[in-house]
Amino acid sequence: MKKNSIYQPIFFSLLLVIGLFLGMFLSGNKSANPFLSKNYTSYEKINDVLNLIKDSYVDTVNSDKIAEDAINNLLQSLDPHSYYIAASEFNEVNDPLEGSFDGIGVEFRIIKDTIVVINTVAGGPSEEKGVKAGDRIVKVDDSLVAGIKITNKQVMKKLKGKGGSKVKISVKRQGFKSLIDFILTRGKIPTYSIDIAFKPSKDIGYIKISKFSATTTEEFSDALNKLSNQGMKKLILDLRGNGGGYLDAAITLADEFLPNKKLIVYTEGAHKKKKNYFSTNNGNFENNDLIVLIDEFSASASEILAGAIQDNDRGLILGRRSFGKGLVQEQLQLNDGSAIRLTVARYHTPSGRCIQNNYSNGVDDYYTDFYKRFVDGELENQDSIHFADSLKYKTTKGRTVYGGGGIMPDIFIPIDKEERTILYAELVNKGLIYQFAFDFSDKNRKMLLQFKTAIGFINNYQVTDANLEELIKYAEKSGVKYNEDEFIKSKILIKLQLKAYIGRNIFKDEAFYPIILSNDKTFLKAIELLSNNKSLL
Repeated sequence: MKKNSIYQPIFFSLLLVIGLFLGMFLSGNKSANPFLSKNYTSYEKINDVLNLIKDSYVDTVNSDKIAEDAINNLLQSLDPHSYYIAASEFNEVNDPLEGSFDGIGVEFRIIKDTIVVINTVAGGPSEEKGVKAGDRIVKVDDSLVAGIKITNKQVMKKLKGKGGSKVKISVKRQGFKSLIDFILTRGKIPTYSIDIAFKPSKDIGYIKISKFSATTTEEFSDALNKLSNQGMKKLILDLRGNGGGYLDAAITLADEFLPNKKLIVYTEGAHKKKKNYFSTNNGNFENNDLIVLIDEFSASASEILAGAIQDNDRGLILGRRSFGKGLVQEQLQLNDGSAIRLTVARYHTPSGRCIQNNYSNGVDDYYTDFYKRFVDGELENQDSIHFADSLKYKTTKGRTVYGGGGIMPDIFIPIDKEERTILYAELVNKGLIYQFAFDFSDKNRKMLLQFKTAIGFINNYQVTDANLEELIKYAEKSGVKYNEDEFIKSKILIKLQLKAYIGRNIFKDEAFYPIILSNDKTFLKAIELLSNNKSLL
């Protein structure tokens, strides 16, 4: 099925589409959200259409499904970021940004039709009861969950639940003939937005933020204090791949870097008056050198933060043009427990830029912009991007910056294609390096744990040529054709990826990121700039 079929509107009646949405939106308790008190003149006609369908249509209709389909299509016709959240999916959608959920505290993957525990959450119910990485969950509450083609969503439904409720899991552990049973009491499980915070050199710190959630501010403050206490004087803030999250979290983080009374961002919409957000004098990193890393997957709140840093000439932005999401959503609750996230305003960087990408050609075109950038050569060469004079803006120091879609970095770092051969792409895209690393770690867990810490593993463990030969044989069994020239060209990168994934399986992200960053051109350029002891701007 083609992707664009997902977004096909219901053509049998545009009026019905609008009517189903507004009819549902305006019914019931009008205090549920501020829009329900509005007087829409088309309301009676819409109800007439709905009643005619229910009373006269040739087949029995599922009114709830029609309503939800209509709402989805209506919102998608407005812009790419307004969408509907069904009541059944409400917690699933919101939990990642709320900072916690109730569950048993395991990170898992479904591997060979079996739920495999990758790691346990520190202090969570599973760790406290003795569940270990590598355990296979075979039963949940005595029901078989292995070998039945279970999905991630089904696993989450079984393991998550109301805090204080109990669940029984039966696991298969290497070295034990029988299943081991654990009775776990579900508890509050934190979801972290900071992947890693460490010092790659004596006075340089590195913090990677994966999303802007309800706990990001607190997490960042803790990470900043930890690194500062270790002697950090300069910071690399990595927002690559960060798709955004809460506006407030981005504003609070920007405040950490900016002096008092600097404009961070402003929002404005047809029904929303202009609102300015300024920094305070509460920042803890206002005068130290700062570099922010972005890429084509940095969006929304990431762009607010990067734009504030750039327009106020507070630090350098490195990488590639960001995604370009400059629309602000509010989540509005409906009476049946569902909700909509509706675009209510645009945000603008301090210089006045609205960095929202054009979406007039539809949702499919909007979300495939990355591939157009690749084809057009933008990811390899900054000169492939052409901006009109009308999109030029000035920072506080008079530097030229650009609007029209995304944040353009101060220093462009092209995507690295030299070592990325077809062979390497197949190994990565088919998940074969990841899978081989997991199997290797699982079989050699006792040996790998002898390194004791992530630092010990990073400094002392080496992937051998024999390991790489095993990986290639493993890949060939999965249909990958071996090409010696490509292997030689990609060998260093394959070796690095394999070590990083093995390290992650045993010592989590504390091992993964330092290894993977050791060959990261954007990161290495940031280290070089911060090590020069020269003014960044």
